[in-house]
Amino acid sequence: MTLDRSVLLFAGVMVLLSVALTLWVSQWFMLFTVFIGLNLIQSSFTGFCPAAMVFRAMGAKPGCAFK
Repeated sequence: MTLDRSVLLFAGVMVLLSVALTLWVSQWFMLFTVFIGLNLIQSSFTGFCPAAMVFRAMGAKPGCAFK
């Protein structure tokens, strides 16, 4: 799996997790969903993604989006 796909998979899982936590635990977890969305927006403009750095350190093959 490439770095790009790993980041997209991780973002999707985190969004679904935050929605589940919002529904079943506390509505304050909606802030987690907002944080994920803001992080996705800023990474699209800046190219900086902390998750990409972690996956790169774990040995994910480079993709075309995160260099």
